[in-house]
Amino acid sequence: MKKKPINQVEHHSRKERHYQGIASAPGILEGRIVIYMAVEQNIPLRTIDGREIASEMERFEKALLATQQELLEIKKHVFPALNAHEATLFDAHLLVLEDPALLKEVLQLLHRERLNVEHVFDIVIKRFCESLNKRDSAYLRERILDIKDVSRRILNHLLGKPTLQPIDQNDPVIIVATTLTLSDAVMVYGNRQAAFATENGSQTSHTAILARAFGIPAVVGLRHVISELKDGEPALLDGYHGLLIVNPTKETIRGYQRMQLEQRDLDKDLEKIRDLPAVTQDGQRITLSANLELPRELESIFMSGAEGIGLYRTEFLYLNRATPPEEEEQYQVLCAIAQRCYPYHAIIRTFDIGADKPTYCLPPIKEANPFLGCRGVRFALQHKELFKAQLRVILRAATMGNLRMMYPMISGIDELREANGILEEVKKELRDKKIPFQEDLEVGMMIEVPSAALIADLLAREVKFFSIGTNDLVQYLTSVDRGNESISHLYNPAHPGVIRMLKMIVDAAHAAGISVGVCGEIAGDLLFTPLLVGLGVDELSTSAMLIPRIKKAIQSLNVSACQELVAELLNGESATKNYARCVALAQNQYGTLLSIGKGTPH
Repeated sequence: MKKKPINQVEHHSRKERHYQGIASAPGILEGRIVIYMAVEQNIPLRTIDGREIASEMERFEKALLATQQELLEIKKHVFPALNAHEATLFDAHLLVLEDPALLKEVLQLLHRERLNVEHVFDIVIKRFCESLNKRDSAYLRERILDIKDVSRRILNHLLGKPTLQPIDQNDPVIIVATTLTLSDAVMVYGNRQAAFATENGSQTSHTAILARAFGIPAVVGLRHVISELKDGEPALLDGYHGLLIVNPTKETIRGYQRMQLEQRDLDKDLEKIRDLPAVTQDGQRITLSANLELPRELESIFMSGAEGIGLYRTEFLYLNRATPPEEEEQYQVLCAIAQRCYPYHAIIRTFDIGADKPTYCLPPIKEANPFLGCRGVRFALQHKELFKAQLRVILRAATMGNLRMMYPMISGIDELREANGILEEVKKELRDKKIPFQEDLEVGMMIEVPSAALIADLLAREVKFFSIGTNDLVQYLTSVDRGNESISHLYNPAHPGVIRMLKMIVDAAHAAGISVGVCGEIAGDLLFTPLLVGLGVDELSTSAMLIPRIKKAIQSLNVSACQELVAELLNGESATKNYARCVALAQNQYGTLLSIGKGTPH
């Protein structure tokens, strides 16, 4: 990646220009544009004889080791800023280096073609990326970026080229590129005077994920913008609205400065309500809990004012490791969570392995459509001993008194009963061995499959609580892949069908006398808070950083007004009009929360 120097430029027009992209990391930065251009690596080509094969492989293995050490150092450097999911991005890179198939193919081609190892490795990587590119999967497209990024580092070591160095600019810079890899993104770690703007990418791209982790603004999906920009142009990047503003006027800059001051004032106000409950104006109490990936996030979660853990994703214990976690390791983790959460509850979700969470320590699954394949409880039921081991751990740790458990990806009553049957087997085995466990563990399930939602009244008789996974539910119900940039605009939780289904689930739960929560992204979306309150949801579980604002929103709402909104939406014909109604009520009840970071400053 070649960095151009910052120069003052005279653009053909000093008029303020706006470029709309996708808001992917919150924040605002005023600075000058730095355009990064990808530089192709020139790979030398020479023939070798049989005697050189061993030395070429030795060079290759040394390059792999050097790259591994480099990545480990980078991960160690940025680790304090990362959560569990963000840390796995680096683990994915490291696993490329440990792939035995890669070594085998390079060695075979080296023997067959008798060419220098740089050229052979480049051929192998390109072939592999081409095969992945034929698969219609957003996850695999990110995987291609991983592989290309790591291969670039390996080739640099083979060619004796210097590695990428951190960006060291005294002045604020907005880095504009077609695509930024993990390595590129890491270059700005620790530099709060930087922002990202890329032509490609989505909210789940590596650029977006690391920008959020590093606390710098980012906008992705700015189609074909580079050709209209020049190095050094003054600009303002708005990571809240997904805007890149070139040549901002003094009025525009003042508007954003006011917004930043309002943000600081709001943060002070939110701190005052941190330890207060989320209660509406007319006395409706809603539990606000947090989603958890790794126990080390617990302190920050409870600093946010969370009332427990609404979703602990246990699959993160299985990701990016060579062997599955031992039962004792899992037990210690769950005990630590239970102890820190007490007296609040923690909902432990059994592992949701598969789809976008592949593991390397468990039997591989090759599927044409993994999101509709062997994932969640389906994987658990097909790997009974692995599932029983996790259930033993949860039952034992639950003696702490505040753990609950739920199954993911239940699509019908047979799956639920089969899972509960295995749970009873495990209980009997623990009784026989006289091992203490929680006999009356509360068991719930995720509602994230439309078939389960449609029989929610039947499923509610079999469990103690529901947790609605809106991310997958909306995706499956509307047949919209959120990671597909060409149709992601169709992903709208305000779709009339989605709202009717949510109402059906909540009503079925309450009719059966069980609670219902939401742990998908809309639980942390201020624009949908009135909808969820009006539906009668008992618990919202979201990212810890969003909890203070959601709490303030709930405290500003009146249940009757929210119920009137739901009545309107149930009869609504258009997702767009439904969404506008949600926005109007939110704006009316807590406009300040929305105007800072959500509404334009103009």
